[in-house]
Amino acid sequence: MAASGGQAELVLVVQIDISMDPHHQPLISDCLIHIFTFLSEEDLISASSVCKEWHETTESPWLWRRLCLQRWSFCNPAALQKEDGSHSWKTYYLQRSHLEMKMTKGSSGGYTCKSLRGHTGRVVGLTYLQGNSSQLPDLWDNSPVVCSASTDGTVRAWNIQNCELLWSSPVQSPLTGMVCDHKNEVVITSDCTGLVKTWQGRTGQETASFPTASPHCSLLQYTTNNGWFLTVGTSQGSVRTLADFTLTEKSNIMVCDTFKVNILQLSPDKKWITAGTKDNDDLSPKVVYTESLTSPSNDEDPLCQSVPVSGCQAAVFIPTQPARLAILHHSQHGHNNKALSVFDVSIKKTKYKSEIQVQQVESFPLTLSTRSSKFLLEAKSTNCLVLAVDEQLLVYSLKGALLSSFKDHIMPISSICVDSFRVVTASQDLSLRVLTWRKDRDHGHALESQYHLLGGTHTMFRGFTHVACDYSSIVASAEGKDGKDVLKVYSFTS
Repeated sequence: MAASGGQAELVLVVQIDISMDPHHQPLISDCLIHIFTFLSEEDLISASSVCKEWHETTESPWLWRRLCLQRWSFCNPAALQKEDGSHSWKTYYLQRSHLEMKMTKGSSGGYTCKSLRGHTGRVVGLTYLQGNSSQLPDLWDNSPVVCSASTDGTVRAWNIQNCELLWSSPVQSPLTGMVCDHKNEVVITSDCTGLVKTWQGRTGQETASFPTASPHCSLLQYTTNNGWFLTVGTSQGSVRTLADFTLTEKSNIMVCDTFKVNILQLSPDKKWITAGTKDNDDLSPKVVYTESLTSPSNDEDPLCQSVPVSGCQAAVFIPTQPARLAILHHSQHGHNNKALSVFDVSIKKTKYKSEIQVQQVESFPLTLSTRSSKFLLEAKSTNCLVLAVDEQLLVYSLKGALLSSFKDHIMPISSICVDSFRVVTASQDLSLRVLTWRKDRDHGHALESQYHLLGGTHTMFRGFTHVACDYSSIVASAEGKDGKDVLKVYSFTS
């Protein structure tokens, strides 16, 4: 038995002493289960081969459920209630720990790399329409589908498991952006004429369109109060909200005074939208009450409030809070100096009116030796911000402590993907860097740099431009020197 000596001896003594009395069989099982809670998964597997009774005890769903919840804090119990072998807590634990080991090491043979070719232009959008989730009972049972939008005027859907093109839309004006509604399997695109379209994700059939007359659109899709909505930020500084799959306009408000809306974020409680521009150092981002956009009143203007900072460069809502907003902006000490400020957004209703309250909870300067205008900001858990600028990846607490700093790339980071297990950075040096989270006693979470994934040679590609991840794969777009971008798919194997 591959357990520590003390644990193995304790189990053996209890088994021998109690098994002498055949009338205490339930007690034997209960005692064994309790003792086995002190064992690791390796020790449980070893104990299962000792005898029939130990084998039956180590197969207890309660033991493996306990290990799952201890290691990952949240699993999906509803999906694992049927103990039919394939959907058992034990199978889930062994599959997920095995997969995470491969994703952490990134060694040869632990993953496959394939190329998806077909676009004849630049990829401007990349996202999973359907992906493998860590909450699925079978982590490899799904066939991930990725959608890509290109300046060649097409949006394409790919089955990345077998590298199959599922469908391609008819050619239109060069596309400028794309988002997906994963629940309803709907793809939304915008082109350089401002035409917004929706596509049925399974078939590629066009379902609706709406002309915004904006050469650039920021897209934000969400469902709230049992309604489907799409909020569009335009190049003229307005925010337009469309309803249902027919794209019926519900509201249109000005937020950026003729400057491009290129910051558009939705709060986790879906009550707030943050809209702003990176193109004017004097303007402040706005927070807008979502209900006043989706169900506007004829005699009242939408509820909108400025955030008391200017020169916004990036913004993100904290995913574990209802409406806590982090903003990267120009510091009061000059435009080359940056600061991160955190705000709580709420609404105060009285008998006669409602007011938006934006309360600052933290603010701290950033010591960044860069003149870059491109900042990528993401949030992880309650107390963790991930910032990419130039070749650097920085992790801050919400109180301003620098938790981690990495400089794994030799050229600027162009895209980042953050989830509960890892961070993946895509760079113009044509590599992806994989970093994984671990629990930290002092700071809650710590990030560890693991390995590179290479995308080819610079004789054919200029670098990576976009990256997206599901739980068992990574997809990135490589900018081709011939003007034809290629998708690189890294699938971690079972």
